[in-house]
Amino acid sequence: MRSCDVRSRAYRNGKTFDQCVQIAEALNPEFKKIIDNDGKILWSDILQKVDHDELIYKLTLKYLRRDGYDIGNWKIPEVKKASA
Repeated sequence: MRSCDVRSRAYRNGKTFDQCVQIAEALNPEFKKIIDNDGKILWSDILQKVDHDELIYKLTLKYLRRDGYDIGNWKIPEVKKASA
């Protein structure tokens, strides 16, 4: 049985998973700045900024949640500061 090697499998535009992780981590400070200034950022805005790359989009949301932001849900598709 063959298995996928995360280091060599190509995703959108030929990027590896590790490259997608690096891109998502690099974009997060920009999204955090928008959230701090405007109070929130819509999921659609994040998707547009990542050029509709689904993997980077999902990783970005994952890392924003890890960093303490409320990433919302399907009824409230926005990321904002988590209320204490």
